[in-house]
Amino acid sequence: MKLTAEEIFTMKLSAELVVVSACETGVGHINSEGVIGLSRSLVAAGVPSVMVSLWSIPDDKTTELMTEFYRNLNSTGDKAQALRQAMLTMIPKSGNPKDWAAFTLIGEAL
Repeated sequence: MKLTAEEIFTMKLSAELVVVSACETGVGHINSEGVIGLSRSLVAAGVPSVMVSLWSIPDDKTTELMTEFYRNLNSTGDKAQALRQAMLTMIPKSGNPKDWAAFTLIGEAL
């Protein structure tokens, strides 16, 4: 069964954070109402913070970044700072940002 952005838009979700780590999950379609995509649908469904990727990155780099993100999130509780710190940690490991900097946080940081 496939769940679409349109179906998510009409839901009422109670998650504090949704992380969609698949490739290009932050990309949407432009229409007269703006950009419609997974991020907007999740926010409309009540999720205050959504993390998505803007381009394709290697799976191993996604794993490293997500591991650092969740480690930082557990210690700080600040989603934006956790992502920032995870990205800073990736610089010496993989200097090329195209391999790990695709993720962005939309919505609330705390």
